[in-house]
Amino acid sequence: MIEVNDFILKPAEEKDLSEIIGLFIEDELGATREHFSDPVLSSYLEAFQAIRKDKNQLLLVVEYKGRVIGTLHLTFMPSLSFKGSWRLNIENIHVDKRFQNQGVGTWMLQKAINLGRERRCKIVQLTTNKKRFRAKGFYEKLGFEATHEGMKLYL
Repeated sequence: MIEVNDFILKPAEEKDLSEIIGLFIEDELGATREHFSDPVLSSYLEAFQAIRKDKNQLLLVVEYKGRVIGTLHLTFMPSLSFKGSWRLNIENIHVDKRFQNQGVGTWMLQKAINLGRERRCKIVQLTTNKKRFRAKGFYEKLGFEATHEGMKLYL
């Protein structure tokens, strides 16, 4: 069993991109839409650079014994609703398959929620694909509720 004390949560660096993309591809849905190459596609690098420049975006990785085993992307959003409160949106939550069901995801989300509290967010929101039945149950165990129906338009 791994110990959460051995985890390091840190902002992703450019050198982490290959490992992050690898985590996306491990997922059956990600495998159909992502592309792994060395070097990484320029579109990944451009997106990474835009995220790093935006003070309201945080792309994080979890390291364990020097290797990336998890990632998540945080967006802090101001809103006029809820009396002008801020929201934390969490996307692209992935844990290396070899480390799933060992507390990594719970630890990552608890850290993310704490970052939201530090930035005075009043709402934490995330979406999960309807095909990810286990993920929905995982989020519900952490207190998330399916209060809205999410919709997307792919361009």
